[in-house]
Amino acid sequence: MFAMSSRVATQCASLSNARASRSLENRRALAARAPTTTTTTRRRRGGRASRLVVRADGFSIGKLASVLAKKTQADFDRVFKGTSKTREKLSYMDEMLSLWRLEDVEETLDELEEVLISVDFGPTTAMDVIEVVRERVEKGEISTGPQVKQALKTAIVDILQRPNGGEPGCAPLALSEEAPTVIMVVGVNGAGKTTTLGKLSNRFALESGAKVMLVPGDTFRAAAAEQLATWAERSDGVMATYKEGMKPGAVCYQAVQEAIKMGDVDIVLADTSGRLHTNCDLMDELAGVRRSITKSLASAPHETLLVLDGTSGLNMLNQARAFSEAVDVTGLILTKLDGTARGGAVVSVVNEMNIPVKFVGVGEKMEDLQTFEPESFVDAIFPRDDNESRDEL
Repeated sequence: MFAMSSRVATQCASLSNARASRSLENRRALAARAPTTTTTTRRRRGGRASRLVVRADGFSIGKLASVLAKKTQADFDRVFKGTSKTREKLSYMDEMLSLWRLEDVEETLDELEEVLISVDFGPTTAMDVIEVVRERVEKGEISTGPQVKQALKTAIVDILQRPNGGEPGCAPLALSEEAPTVIMVVGVNGAGKTTTLGKLSNRFALESGAKVMLVPGDTFRAAAAEQLATWAERSDGVMATYKEGMKPGAVCYQAVQEAIKMGDVDIVLADTSGRLHTNCDLMDELAGVRRSITKSLASAPHETLLVLDGTSGLNMLNQARAFSEAVDVTGLILTKLDGTARGGAVVSVVNEMNIPVKFVGVGEKMEDLQTFEPESFVDAIFPRDDNESRDEL
């Protein structure tokens, strides 16, 4: 059932052939852009040698990490635009806080908690956030409506930064100093895994010059490999080779081996079949795919990213629990945030699972997949007033 159809294999082969038959002029242009590499040998403990790839064009893991950590005004504008529905529901807070009086503190805090629940913060997380505000009011640290709003934002930012050791900024990807870095992408059906994987490939290649291999580990969905091959073409990545009828674990094992032998692949992005998190057999199969990757390269996967559909609300918490138990999820990617008013659910997932959000999707364009920065995200759903300053609180 999970074997790749001959039609898809043929179509993917056709795409590969088309790519190989580009005009001489284009091939020369690509060759001129192509990075050269030098390979040095590093001795590991136990006497085993390992290969460290150094790119002559200046590509390095540090360069990629630095690029991903940068946030521009354009990035913030995309996140702001993509969170409009959640922000609209939370705007009721401004009206409530404009009437803030210390005499009515308990009643107002209860109403604020209900507003947070309305955007799927979840009862537990909403209560945790409000409790932080309540304690600060009781200590006399805050006393006005604008201060309460800023305290709410600060409490939410603190939750989102907790998995990153409380450090501000984007939670970094775990990147291997010895190529390749292997990233496994998992999630339920329809969450947007394959599209997200393609956008990641494009971003890695465009912004840092990384050479990316895409692995068609989704052997169930007929069009998945064809879709992935298209993304490989668009991002100048390479498709891992496979044969019709291969199991997903075998596809991923072989791909990692292929990337190691090629020597110039920086990142391997392994797609997987979408599956219901409640189906034990399919979750066991996914765990087997992860073991196959580890068998191929002991340190891999270096990241296991769970793609969560922002429109699913608090159901994403159940997904995170099940996938974490099966494959040890190390990071979250939130997609389709632009189509929902339930953006608070991701705060609940982070609060209860202590897993960082690495990326957020706020639109269909390739550039709409953004690195996740907690303070920018919270500022987008609770727009900061001109007289607000987080540092003051």
